[in-house]
Amino acid sequence: MTMRPIRVLGDAVLRSPADRVTTFDDALRDLVTDLMDTLLGKPGRAGVAAPQIGVGLAVFVYDADGHRGHVVNPTISLGEELEEDDEGCLSIPGLYFPTVRARTATVEGFDQHGEPLTISGEGFLARALQHETDHLAGRLYVDTLRGDTRRAALREIRAASWSRS
Repeated sequence: MTMRPIRVLGDAVLRSPADRVTTFDDALRDLVTDLMDTLLGKPGRAGVAAPQIGVGLAVFVYDADGHRGHVVNPTISLGEELEEDDEGCLSIPGLYFPTVRARTATVEGFDQHGEPLTISGEGFLARALQHETDHLAGRLYVDTLRGDTRRAALREIRAASWSRS
């Protein structure tokens, strides 16, 4: 089992769009394994994206609402209905804020062998798919916050012991 260290807000890899995977080889399969080992070593978490472990490739793993897997080179489609719930992130440790997300989401991409796959979900699974897809675009959930919630989040981030911002 290889748990990799999680990068925290302030690390440039978290703000850089991930590169598409072009080679479906043993190195990719090792990355997927490391991502899943890292996720499963962090109980209560719903996903980990490759940039969170310092790898700038478009890959994430998820474990939410009884669904577990990975996606390579995802594209996402969102439903129109929105919902708000608290959200957190391993890269912003210990902080949770009410975040608006689409209630449903569908991700299309590939598995670690290059085979096409589609994952659809609602609620927590949809939130996880959106959260991890955002990581691959260099976005964090706090980027979606607005108004007083955003101001509170930025204050707490600046005050956090791990903060570099």
